Amino acid sequence: MFESRELSGRLADVRDEHAPNTLVFDCERDFETLRPAVAEDLGVIVDGFEPTSYPSEWLPEDAPTLLRRYAGSELTIGMPGDGSIAWTKQTDPAVVLVKPRVEGSPEPFLEFLIAEAFVELGLDIPEHFLGFFEEAYREFDRVVPLGPNDTYQVATALYDGWVGLQARDVFADWRDDQPDLADAWQDAGNHLEGRVSNLPREVARGETEFADATELACGAIKHAIELPTPFAALETGAYRDHGPEYAITWAEKTFDALAE
Repeated sequence: MFESRELSGRLADVRDEHAPNTLVFDCERDFETLRPAVAEDLGVIVDGFEPTSYPSEWLPEDAPTLLRRYAGSELTIGMPGDGSIAWTKQTDPAVVLVKPRVEGSPEPFLEFLIAEAFVELGLDIPEHFLGFFEEAYREFDRVVPLGPNDTYQVATALYDGWVGLQARDVFADWRDDQPDLADAWQDAGNHLEGRVSNLPREVARGETEFADATELACGAIKHAIELPTPFAALETGAYRDHGPEYAITWAEKTFDALAE
C-alpha cells in the first residue's frame, strides 16, 4: 500500500526546513480515510502512533459518522476534504501520503502540493478542523443552515482558508530560494482566478452549491488572489488572528444575507 517516494533536492530542502524526518509515501490506492487495518500497516514503517481524539461533546448530534470516528480513540488517517495529499502527525515521525489521483498532474504542481504539506506540518496547527473549532463546532453547526455533510464541507473549507493565510507567506518567500516552487504556486493561483471571480453569480443562479463555492474560494486563499464577496472577508488578518470565532461570525452573517 505504501511505497517510499524519492524527493527532489528542492523538496528535500523544504522538508528539512519545515518538517524534518517526515516520511513520504506513494499510496497504491486512492482513499479519503484509510481503513484501520491499512492505517495500522504504517506501524512497520514508523516508530509509533499517537492517535488524535476529541470529546464527543464537541460534535452536533447529526455529525457524520466519519467525524465521530475521527473524534474517537481509533487511529484515523485521512478525512474527506484532504485532497490529493494527506499528512498526519499521529505517527512518529510524521507522514505525507501521495494519492494515485495525482497521476497526470504536472510535476511542478505535484511538487508544490508535497511542499505545501511540509509547510503545514511545520505550522503549529491541528490536523483537522475539529481541532480548530473545538467545542465551538456545535455553535458553527447551529448557524450553518445546511445538512451535516455540507456543514462538514464548509467547515473543512474555512479551516483550509485559515491555514492558507499562514502558509502563503512561506510560499511567497520561495521566490528568493525556491523559484520553481514559487512559480508553481503562482501558476496554480492564476488558473483559479477566473473560476473564483464567478462564484457569487454561480451561487446566485443555483449553478454552484454554496459549500462547493466556499471550498473553491478558501482553497484559493493560499494563492493570495483576490476573492469576491462574501469570501473576501476571510482574506484578512482578523481571520488569521481570531480563527474559529471569526469563522462562526462570518458564516452567520453570510447565511443571513443569503436568506434576504
